Amino acid sequence: MKLYDVKAVARFLDVSERRVRQLRDEKVIAEVRPGLYDLIDTNHRYINYLRKRNPESDETIDYNTERAKLVRAKRKNEEYELQLKENKLHSSEDIEAVMKDMLVNFKARLMAIPAKLAPVLCKKTDRAEIFKLLKEHIDEALMELSNFNEAFGERGNDGETSND
Repeated sequence: MKLYDVKAVARFLDVSERRVRQLRDEKVIAEVRPGLYDLIDTNHRYINYLRKRNPESDETIDYNTERAKLVRAKRKNEEYELQLKENKLHSSEDIEAVMKDMLVNFKARLMAIPAKLAPVLCKKTDRAEIFKLLKEHIDEALMELSNFNEAFGERGNDGETSND
């Protein structure tokens, strides 16, 4: 039997000499004589150590556990698909598009208030009346923004008819 020193074992295992000594101290690998190792035994011990340390290796995977995870994932996916079809769940793309449309409409409404009210307000002198007119138009714009379900329903119906 040929024995090898720390330097040869380190090169063979592709680790540092210091790591070889650490593995020896941790009783992962064993010296045959002080400073000398059996390369085949050392290699087997090191591989077994790595397998135990890495729970994702192929030999430690439990088939039943993995199968149960796959079945659970498929079931969840089917439940999500059903919720999408029943309009109980919406895709992030749909929500993003609806929110974008709502915010664009809201901005347009707010931007139109000065042009719409300027001719009326220039004739007014009563602050309470000016305040009331401005508040009515702003509240109207905010009401449109607050009605998310209606905006999503209108878009959802459009999306369904375009897919048919």
